[in-house]
Amino acid sequence: MNSPFFPVNSSFFTVSPPGYGGCGSVQLETQPLESQRGKSEATRKFDFQKEWATWPKKSIPCWDPATLDFLGEVPACGEAEVTAMVQKARLAQAEWQKSSFAQRRFLLRTLQNFVLNNMETICTVACRDSGKTVIDAMVGELTVTLEKLRWTIASGEEYLLPEYRTSGLMNLHKTSRLEWVPVGVVGAIVPWNYPFHNVFNPIIAAVFSGNAIVIKVSEFSAWSSQFLLRALRQCLSAAGAPLELVQLAPGYAEAGKALVEQSDKVIFVGSVNVGRKVMEAASKAPTITPVILELGGKDPFVVCEDATVDEAMTQLVVRGAFQNMGQNCAGPERFIVYDKVYDTFCEKISSLVQRLSQGAPLGADGASVDCGASVHSPSLENYQRLVEDAKSKGARVLCGGQKAKLEGQFFEPTVLADVTEEMLIAQEETFGPILSIFRVKGTGEQADQEAVRLANACCFALSSCAHSGDETRAAKLCQQFQAGMASVNDVEGTTYLSQSLPFGGYKDSGFGRFAGPEGLRGLCHERSIVQNRASFLKPSIPPAIAYPANGKGELFCKGLNLLLYGSLSQRLQGLIALIKASMPDGKNA
Repeated sequence: MNSPFFPVNSSFFTVSPPGYGGCGSVQLETQPLESQRGKSEATRKFDFQKEWATWPKKSIPCWDPATLDFLGEVPACGEAEVTAMVQKARLAQAEWQKSSFAQRRFLLRTLQNFVLNNMETICTVACRDSGKTVIDAMVGELTVTLEKLRWTIASGEEYLLPEYRTSGLMNLHKTSRLEWVPVGVVGAIVPWNYPFHNVFNPIIAAVFSGNAIVIKVSEFSAWSSQFLLRALRQCLSAAGAPLELVQLAPGYAEAGKALVEQSDKVIFVGSVNVGRKVMEAASKAPTITPVILELGGKDPFVVCEDATVDEAMTQLVVRGAFQNMGQNCAGPERFIVYDKVYDTFCEKISSLVQRLSQGAPLGADGASVDCGASVHSPSLENYQRLVEDAKSKGARVLCGGQKAKLEGQFFEPTVLADVTEEMLIAQEETFGPILSIFRVKGTGEQADQEAVRLANACCFALSSCAHSGDETRAAKLCQQFQAGMASVNDVEGTTYLSQSLPFGGYKDSGFGRFAGPEGLRGLCHERSIVQNRASFLKPSIPPAIAYPANGKGELFCKGLNLLLYGSLSQRLQGLIALIKASMPDGKNA
């Protein structure tokens, strides 16, 4: 917090001028595919197997995963385009870092107002580009974004103001503070599972902390980036912010590599294998690029024998597993269920999943669709591989288990029972619509220990949850999970609705954090400053340790250490030593 006695002289903490109440107004014109639902008028279908590998890399083909309707193509950014974007962003950031927090809040309120006034359109765009249902878009794209905006507007400033610390005994005449200085240009490489939220999420933290941002948009969600870019430009203009402060770069690996090498800090969300390549590229940049990595999870959902497996629990499990068709970084993938309630759990969960409808979310019957499509076409083969491996090693398929007999990229919502540790699906991130159930034998403390062992027997450590009739027991289990986040008697995604908390994990789930104070400060340099409490105070070196040495230095330093840090008797010894070392005749005996 700011000191009432010593104001900070820094252009980063400027006093806000009047005129930043309310928010800017945005009127966005949309194209038919961005706003209209129902019967498609696409002229052709896109065949991923035949077209993707040979498509010219100067552009990106776009299609609706639920219908395979070809949506057109988007120019692909290469190294030259990304370089130009970063250069423009640098100029915009030099101006923006001088902005007041009031102006930054004004920009965020403008973004918030845009979202609230265009919810149906945003969902339509997100659904068409990702194949998710409208409900999944409303919750996963909009609600979490609006909560992040709300928290940052309400609380962000206090965590970016200078923070005063204790100065220590040697610096009692000085103040000590920590300032948060924007890094400059943030580069973000985001995945395809939430095309709207994955863009807005890093933007909010970056611009509020005084940075510019360039976002490399996935080649599998490039179509929506054109809508988002138009919307963002209008929001920036309405808020009086530099138009090049936020830029989107749809492209392939070349664009991502260039962004890593030229940004001042990089946020990467994606797979472990690509995360390693990002770290490698960051280490080879002309100036080493610091990185924040969020690399997915294999979240455990523990159900103790005293948990109530009722309709509420069933709905929670199925929503957690099949929200966005399981394409979630933090979502339950391993359901670790105690023996006493195991059969009931399997029966209730599979019974509900069998009643779920699957189809095109923007079609004529879209309002009644429970499960949409999968964004990433190659993932369908991986889902089948994991299911077949589990079946060969003793798992039972309670429902689903194969690609749906629909035109688009659909995999049936699947429930696997009797999953064990040696199966691939126990270790590899599924990132899809497969619910895996593990059995824990016994009850009480012994069963708890086995559940914790199973939960931690994984290279991922993102999020987790535990359910018990005893809240204290569930909390104790959560405290033993190797995970960056945990939820007691609820699904793990609830932690993301508390935007005051940092989001992230460890082990192969990555490092660094989004959200909360940590997310804002993570996009800043830390600058420590020590300053005299009054201008008349001047630095001076005691004669005993001044150059050239006069033989009194060691005694003086020893006495000072005893006086400042010793016991009562040692302080007395220290005082005597200081007096001796300060005697003008130089006699120390």
